Amino acid sequence: ALRLAGGRSRCEGRVEMEEAGAWGTVCDDGWDLADGDVVCRQLRCGRAVSVHGAAAYGRGNGSILRDEVGCAGHEGHLWECPAALEHDCTHKEDAGVVCSAPCLPAKHHQWRLSGGLDGCAGRLEVLFRGTWSTVCDSAWYGLERTVLCRSLGCGIPLRPLSYGHTLPGRMFYKCESLQPSLAYCHWTFNKSSPCYQSRAAGVICNGT
Repeated sequence: ALRLAGGRSRCEGRVEMEEAGAWGTVCDDGWDLADGDVVCRQLRCGRAVSVHGAAAYGRGNGSILRDEVGCAGHEGHLWECPAALEHDCTHKEDAGVVCSAPCLPAKHHQWRLSGGLDGCAGRLEVLFRGTWSTVCDSAWYGLERTVLCRSLGCGIPLRPLSYGHTLPGRMFYKCESLQPSLAYCHWTFNKSSPCYQSRAAGVICNGT
């Protein structure tokens, strides 16, 4: 059996497998979208929107049943994919996935870092209601930067950046805990008070 745990629906969360009557987790070494696609298809949850490591949905219990999973993406079940049964992982490396059905809150579509050396550095822009907006830096602290870098697959933040607001909309985020994406943090759109005298938030992450 297979399930997702720790998310906001049955189609999001930490990947857990059942073997010999006991539930265990999957290590995030080599965990990618092809692996997530197999999980989502097996659970009839569409396709993988994003994959997460580093126990983004909390640390699981029991054994770590798979490491270095290497699905091609067409397999019908996760246990059909090549994988290592021996591992050197701990539960702080538990893998997770967000599937397309049900998807993230519908009004949030996409984030990007623009104007940096690559997609892991620059000004943060969010696609909301069909247009790109900048993000107010009023609460752009370490937690918010960490959520963003991890959700983009860009590792961890190195330092914040500051830009001008040149797009029509302004988004404000404030996270209370480490979440899989900024969509799960407190947010407001085009409200003047949290964005008063703000600059546009940016970040340099350590990934590429």
